[in-house]
Amino acid sequence: MAIVYAVGVGPGDPELLTRKAERILRSVDVILAPVSNPSEASVALGTIREFIDESRQEIIVRQFPMTSDRAVLMPAWQGAADLIAAHAEAGRSVAFITIGDPLFYSTFIYLLRILREQWPQLPIEIVPGISSINAAAAEAALPLVEGDEKMVVIPATAGIDQIKTALATYETVVLLKVKSIYSEIVKLLRAAGREQTTIFVERVGSPRQKVLTDFDEITAHSPDYLSLMIIK
Repeated sequence: MAIVYAVGVGPGDPELLTRKAERILRSVDVILAPVSNPSEASVALGTIREFIDESRQEIIVRQFPMTSDRAVLMPAWQGAADLIAAHAEAGRSVAFITIGDPLFYSTFIYLLRILREQWPQLPIEIVPGISSINAAAAEAALPLVEGDEKMVVIPATAGIDQIKTALATYETVVLLKVKSIYSEIVKLLRAAGREQTTIFVERVGSPRQKVLTDFDEITAHSPDYLSLMIIK
């Protein structure tokens, strides 16, 4: 029985892959890349193209719908787990690749639960990756926390009330998935007087990377799905 790997490929810059991730990606038989929209390219797969051999390795792009409806998501998760297990039981090593880290807001978290429950005998190894938060802070040369400071990470989909509470409680607030309520977030930050302590980062590590520190530019921008804010 072959090993199943979950490999974090970082935020999108191939140079931010770990040496371990590269070694495993070069060696596995099958690479499974997630995508939310079948008409769009997989960011994770694009990040690792230079490290793989498509003439020797099987590359599978698998869609995971962009929805919170578990009735829709469960069949997608189960189907991917079935596929991974089938390859591993046939002796083919599998790498599920994910941008960022496999255990940080990743689809692999749900696959891991299914695999552990239904195929407890499968050997699974998780290879951590650099998160978009760390990469964004590095690009902006912005310390995330120091000393006794506290930091909170909130998906903006949690709602504006939770963001407002976090701003009053933590020294550093990181907002992910800001696109859905972007205008509300901007209004809240302006009302809270946080214009000078906010940075916006989009598609960090990719050729489409954008780092904004001027609040007027942040306000005028129309964000991509892969964007975040760090508020100090």
